[in-house]
Amino acid sequence: MPTNTVPVLDDRALNRATLARQALLAPTGRSVLDTVSLLGGLQAQEPQEPFVGLWSRLRSFDPAELSELLTSRRVVRIHLMRRTVHLVTAEDALAWRSRFDAMLRRKVMGVYRGDLQEVDLDELAETGRAVMADGEPRTMAELVAALSHRWPQAGRRPLGEMLVSALLPVAQVPPRGLWRAGGGVRNVLLSSWLGREVDPPAPEGTDPVGRALVRRYLAAYGPATSTDLRSWCGLAGLPAAVAAAREELVSFRDQRGRELLDLPEAPRPDPGTPAPVRFLPAFDNAVLGYHDRNRIIDGEHRGLSVAGARVVLVDGRVRATWRSEDGAVAVTPLGTLTAPERSQVIEQAERLALFLSEGGSDRARIVADDRP
Repeated sequence: MPTNTVPVLDDRALNRATLARQALLAPTGRSVLDTVSLLGGLQAQEPQEPFVGLWSRLRSFDPAELSELLTSRRVVRIHLMRRTVHLVTAEDALAWRSRFDAMLRRKVMGVYRGDLQEVDLDELAETGRAVMADGEPRTMAELVAALSHRWPQAGRRPLGEMLVSALLPVAQVPPRGLWRAGGGVRNVLLSSWLGREVDPPAPEGTDPVGRALVRRYLAAYGPATSTDLRSWCGLAGLPAAVAAAREELVSFRDQRGRELLDLPEAPRPDPGTPAPVRFLPAFDNAVLGYHDRNRIIDGEHRGLSVAGARVVLVDGRVRATWRSEDGAVAVTPLGTLTAPERSQVIEQAERLALFLSEGGSDRARIVADDRP
């Protein structure tokens, strides 16, 4: 008998590992700041969604705590993973932003190459930084208005997108992202907002941030493939970082034969561990943070994860969607729920309704299912 057989983890085992690390198997007693750090940030292009994501994960969550972290500049809203807006700690924003620079440029150019092909991006970045150097928050339109005369052929939208989501390390400042607060996007240089420049790129041939991202990703999402890692962060140049960290990692196979990497001491619960009902916000990385999402969502429903649907986990898997309407939380199952499952969903939906209404309503209802 072979003695070096690599252990196989099926989708249910991977599901329970993900839930445990995402604080969705049991709520965490960590602080809001530590939870944002643990998760490597929360996707946040919809400003109110991180509040639900944290409510679903913390034993006790006061939304004012997250708002205070934003106003005190200990967490920031920034374009980062996959060129989407993420809520990350100030420390991670400063440490990681330079490593994402090439990917962010590439993503914008993929959309606006025809508009920007005659633009010298280094000159555009220098000009934009000079405009922003006074530390005053600006909308994208205000920023572009101050410099678009130099590149009239490019169009304002392409120039603005390249500046605020790629060329300039900027934060989106409050009131954007505060609990129950409105406000459009206003951008300020991270160096002005946080009091120091972002960390410079590492010397050629080294990648300390890449190695850190490998470990941080596996701590929050593992076991996972290197392709999953790339899908989470959007970075193409991580094979060397994975190779450099490999001696620190353990290896498994999934039921399709692909190699999974993980941290040796990270939790991998028994696949039979019960999983409570959990309500997730739009674009939650517990679903989006993988290339292969079979551990948490069926292939036929995969499109929900990129369409902005808010989903409900039942026994650890996406089994329904939810929305808030008229002071109630309405749940639409994706298939038949058993009577106990329906009761658990309604109970959790009532708790969510209380949270969203700040105690004003606990109304919840299941609006459809496929039972006769």
